[in-house]
Amino acid sequence: MSQSTEAEALAAEKLWRDTIYRPDEPQLTVRAVLFGMVVGMLLCLSNLYIVLKTGWSVGVTLTACILGWSFFSLVNRLPWFSRYGMLENNAMSSVASGAGYMTGGGNMAALPALLMLTAVRPDAWVLMLWFAGVAALGVFAAIPIKRQLVNREKLPFPTGTATAETIRLLHSHEGEGKKQAQWLLIAGLVGAAFSFLRDVKASWKAWSTPEVLSLPVDFHGKPLASWTLGVEGGVLMLGGGALMSFRTGWSLLVGGLLTFGVIAPAMAGAGIITTISFKGIVGWTVWMGAAVLVSSGLTSFAFQWKSVAKAMKELKGVVTRKRATDEEDPLAGVECAPAWFPLGFLIIGPPVALLAWYAFDIPLWAGLLALPLALVSGVIAARVTGETDVTPTKALGPVTQLVYAGLLPGQLVPNIMSANIAGGVGLHSADLLTNLKCGYLLGASPRQQFYGQLFGVLAGAAIVVPAFNLIVPDASALGGTEFPAPAAQVWANVSKMLVDGLSALHPSARWAALIGLVVGTALSVLEVKLPKDKRRYVPSASGLGIGMVIPAFNSIMMFAGAAWAEWMRRKRGEKEADKVTMPVASGFIAGESLLGVAVKMLVAFGYLQK
Repeated sequence: MSQSTEAEALAAEKLWRDTIYRPDEPQLTVRAVLFGMVVGMLLCLSNLYIVLKTGWSVGVTLTACILGWSFFSLVNRLPWFSRYGMLENNAMSSVASGAGYMTGGGNMAALPALLMLTAVRPDAWVLMLWFAGVAALGVFAAIPIKRQLVNREKLPFPTGTATAETIRLLHSHEGEGKKQAQWLLIAGLVGAAFSFLRDVKASWKAWSTPEVLSLPVDFHGKPLASWTLGVEGGVLMLGGGALMSFRTGWSLLVGGLLTFGVIAPAMAGAGIITTISFKGIVGWTVWMGAAVLVSSGLTSFAFQWKSVAKAMKELKGVVTRKRATDEEDPLAGVECAPAWFPLGFLIIGPPVALLAWYAFDIPLWAGLLALPLALVSGVIAARVTGETDVTPTKALGPVTQLVYAGLLPGQLVPNIMSANIAGGVGLHSADLLTNLKCGYLLGASPRQQFYGQLFGVLAGAAIVVPAFNLIVPDASALGGTEFPAPAAQVWANVSKMLVDGLSALHPSARWAALIGLVVGTALSVLEVKLPKDKRRYVPSASGLGIGMVIPAFNSIMMFAGAAWAEWMRRKRGEKEADKVTMPVASGFIAGESLLGVAVKMLVAFGYLQK
């Protein structure tokens, strides 16, 4: 950067400090930390349930902001409570985000994949330290690139921008905030009611609603339900669909109907699929679905080469750039100090490498090598997320798996868990920068959001491991209609293929993978090359691929949710529709998933029947 450009950037930052920054307003208060940790842990449980069902984690920050505003709007009426302000809500959401996204970044892909392939489950304390260490590395990896991406280039980080607008709306228009809180509460109660009616089995409960509703007719000699063709007896997937684009929703429907209504019957007729059940079908179709997802992720990533090149340039600048002195730098006491980044990696990196050796048999040299690779992942993920709002975990994970397949050939566990480092660092780096974008727009302290994210990381690691161990007692709980764990299936199959080679697959599965590879690549190319108004007619590779590895009744319900949200957008306009669809969808998801997790825990402790 030239001297004049650097001077202009510093002048712009000084203007932000003097006109937008609000240092005297309470931010990371004790109540913000405690409430953020509690909300983040609850949303982490919700995301755990969802990711095991769909492979996706859903947004945390908007739900946390609405819940924080709602709760403190009530308690602020008491005389001894001070006003709960915008920046306090923002800081609370940073804490909640650090905890709520503990299921992402490959955590709940790598751990279930490890369990499915090896039946190995490391001790809970080891996994807690592992997840917390990887996530903390991601938080520190965001420090050296924050000012470039957020302050200077002003990348959109769409979720961060939307969260800032929501916080402003909640705190400036009480009526609008109250409506959203009411929608969230009502939808949450509806979701919990569906879970209660379906999942609670007890002698005092006369009946339970079915998990799947399907027409009582045969299809290719088997009931429709055996092919997973029906609708789910709940609203969680409806809510999940409402939070995605209509294009992704109808792509899920196409993927589900094509897989379970066309491909599976054809393979069964040929004698390749011998058991007509979800597990029997997806054991073959996962190869096509995984190929679609991985090839599309890598192709999309390749089209982001300019972003990657910029990220590499920024990475070089982390080492070589000369910082302005405290007297010259207007944000010297506001931004996280540059020295925190190397100190964080020096303090946290070696213990993570030791854990990798102790728990996953990754040699120390290979674990230490993962640290610079993880830093690269963090920088790339941050820029791509800032520009597109999509964190490229689907690409970064397989790339790391490929690297370690070469470094440690024939070793399955290191191949799985090394990719977890890259994915986790990438996700948490991008997540913190998304939150920092929100704070930048509101005038918040970056340092306080950084501290808040670390509090959230500790809370998320503390809850996600014991919760996973309770609701997934062994590998048999995964891969069925209740917890298809599609992300884990993809992760496991990629590792297995890299370790065992293509020759270990059935010839038909090789052809399925090849077809999926071509389809995923072609869809990603069309995504980039077609005019924007034509892309809506092309299936989303993510939707199509996930539709191939989850039950068809999940895809049908998510399509219904996406269709409802699209109808609302066309009827009311996007902004007005979002005021209803986002809290309703979040409520459906939180209500049903949280009670679903609670029921699983009560069953595990022997208080309810299976």
